[in-house]
Amino acid sequence: MKKTIGLFAHVDAGKTTLAEQLLFQTQTIRHKGRVDHKDTFLDTHEIEKQRGITVFADQAIFSYNHSTYYLIDTPGHVDFSAEMERAVQIMDAAIIIVSAVEGIEGHTETVWRLLQKHKIPTFFFINKMDRTGANAPKVIDEIRTQLTEDVCDITNTEVQSNMCDELIEFIAERHEVLLEQYMEDGYQADLWFETMKDLIITNQLFPCASGAALQGTGIDCFLEKLDVLTSTNFDNEKPFAGRVYKVRYDEKGTRITYIKALTGTLQVRDEINYDAVEESFVEKVTQIRLYNGTKFQTVNHVTAGDLFAVTGLSSASAGDGLGSIKSKVNYEMISALKSKVIYEEPMNVREVLRYFQILNAEDPALNVTWVERSQEIHIHVMGTIQLEVLKHVVKERFHLNVTFGDPEILYKETITAKVMGYGHFEPLGHYAEVHLKLEPTEKDSGITFNSECHPDHLPIGTQNVIQTHLFEREHHGILSGSPLTDVKITLVTGRAHNKHTTGGDFREAAYRALRQGLEKTDSRLLEPFYDFRIKVDLDIMGKVLTDIQQAHGSFDTPFTEGNQAFLTGKVPVATFMNYGAEFASLTKGKGTMNLVVGGYYPCHNQEEVMERLQYRKDADPDYTSSSIFCSKGQGFSVPWDQAEEYMHC
Repeated sequence: MKKTIGLFAHVDAGKTTLAEQLLFQTQTIRHKGRVDHKDTFLDTHEIEKQRGITVFADQAIFSYNHSTYYLIDTPGHVDFSAEMERAVQIMDAAIIIVSAVEGIEGHTETVWRLLQKHKIPTFFFINKMDRTGANAPKVIDEIRTQLTEDVCDITNTEVQSNMCDELIEFIAERHEVLLEQYMEDGYQADLWFETMKDLIITNQLFPCASGAALQGTGIDCFLEKLDVLTSTNFDNEKPFAGRVYKVRYDEKGTRITYIKALTGTLQVRDEINYDAVEESFVEKVTQIRLYNGTKFQTVNHVTAGDLFAVTGLSSASAGDGLGSIKSKVNYEMISALKSKVIYEEPMNVREVLRYFQILNAEDPALNVTWVERSQEIHIHVMGTIQLEVLKHVVKERFHLNVTFGDPEILYKETITAKVMGYGHFEPLGHYAEVHLKLEPTEKDSGITFNSECHPDHLPIGTQNVIQTHLFEREHHGILSGSPLTDVKITLVTGRAHNKHTTGGDFREAAYRALRQGLEKTDSRLLEPFYDFRIKVDLDIMGKVLTDIQQAHGSFDTPFTEGNQAFLTGKVPVATFMNYGAEFASLTKGKGTMNLVVGGYYPCHNQEEVMERLQYRKDADPDYTSSSIFCSKGQGFSVPWDQAEEYMHC
């Protein structure tokens, strides 16, 4: 049986140390490394050794009983949440490590929410029981209060043959039919064990154990229970299907695509079909690698359940389905900040851009863009720690010294009312006209497209060309030049010319129609908001709530338990991104704060932001709202507020 197991935790909870123990106790490694000794099996990158944190989701392979385990150690720092999320999608089970002293911390809740979204069977391991102040029952109570009531302690109980009364009662409460059978026939070990496994697989029960990874205490017992309580069922008879979860470039510049095989078999020289970057690809696998830490072995074939890497795929990216799977995973961990790349002057900007495009293939959340009008490279980031790591990575891999501008908020724009937009492009020898209906849609829906255009007016192929042009780039709003979002674009009608319409004419007409519509309707600036969850002592709850209000945030009715208060709500990233240091001082390090970008909402200071950004809508080199018409062999421009009168449709 093949199982992919992920390790997740808030930074410093002991995740990498637990990975070392699992590998050591299964005789995969001969020597247990330590984070503070900088010699762990999975944290091998220099930046990970220096900082003592996991930055990259690397994997190891070990065997236990009759199963092969693929173990992935994921980053625990919030700045590397995107790397962690990309690994979640291919897990068969997950282990959340929680410190027995610190308890539930900010990032723990983010991890939990993601695992639940993807319906990953989850185990808890309460670590650091050897430390002063360790309190496993208290942590279990926190899990029940803050994460799920369906957690059960399996540390000191048998799960296969002789469950304790507490566990029997726990399972019975979640399975009515089993409870009735228990009342009639009593406890039947096999039946209750299989029921427990089913409840775990369906995310109705979450086992919890405790121990001390550094000392190796409780690890063998936990591994034994993890092994019997998890199972997979992969089908090797179906056609090959897989999911990409990571892309890397090796020291020779070879693109390595990491894949989880979900069905079927794949062999070297087989062809894989997939859709990427609005294109369909059929490419041949030239090599298959099984990675264990930094080392790999080449194999001739893999089967369903295997975690492996291939060479030969040029464009597949994280989240792409391969073979018989066409769907692509949409990730929710988004960046709210952008930063400018600053490089040494003699360096050619195109060369710098090429390096960052390699990094972008490995981490699509960077969203590397070339801004033509300012001749700058911009990237999206989660925070300042990520920038420090990127600086080190660029120096180490490309021998290039870079710095980054101060992170700025990533704003967006939308519209508030339905409007028609008209665009016409007819310089001499060209012709295209497009009519677009623009409508606001629900929050965080992005840009969607529909066509009501009759094929007699524009052939289906031409309608598809217009759709392609509308999605080939982000579009600038007219308030700040920020990306347009939450808009439904409907193609109503259009016109072509049998002789004069050429390649890019419909791009020109569609862009002008979009811009003309934006000029006619009201737009609204949007800014990213955090969804926050804060735990503090009751005596400082009032101060924290005041800080949230002053930061233009809102909060739900506080929930209190004992001497603690739990606060949830929303607050602008711009006003709260630097609150961490003040919060730590206020709570003397005892409070916890979880901040996750929860989407875009109307900007709290729109006029101030517009004044600061100084975007000039009429001077944007990428857009114009005017249309071009032709009369007597001469093209002439018509401004947006008059263009509708000149339209031919």
